[in-house]
Amino acid sequence: MMTQRWAVAALRVFLVLLFAILVVFQVMSLPGQFAHMAQESPESAHLRWPLTALFGFWILCAEVVVVSTWKLLGLVKNDRIFSEASLIWVDAIVWAVGAAWVVLLGVSFVVGVNADDPGPVLVLMLASTGVTVLGLLMVVMRALLRQATALRTDMEAVI
Repeated sequence: MMTQRWAVAALRVFLVLLFAILVVFQVMSLPGQFAHMAQESPESAHLRWPLTALFGFWILCAEVVVVSTWKLLGLVKNDRIFSEASLIWVDAIVWAVGAAWVVLLGVSFVVGVNADDPGPVLVLMLASTGVTVLGLLMVVMRALLRQATALRTDMEAVI
């Protein structure tokens, strides 16, 4: 029990740190990087705002995952993880990963059709595969959580 408490506390510290870094990237770093790119390469300047919006969306999806994980940790701490409330937050994670995946597939298609170098296509294939694995893993974890919640509900009814 003590290990769980320490793990939850440490994870919360790193979630706050991760969220802060994501916000800095979303608000300052990426818009500045794409503005600099537009100045340095005027032929690519038309990509400034679409890339800013695209990466901002992906960061927003990551922020949803971070907040949902924070809420799930609260349920773990209060021994309420096996409840219907936890499924809402797991659903939020699944939907955020799914939305990021759909947009990533669209970007992969556009880049794949227009690419003359296989490098970016391979990187996008790797990212797509990773996000696919993450999304499917979350779907399986959601199913396990639903089964455990049902079993706990049954056990509480018996007791």
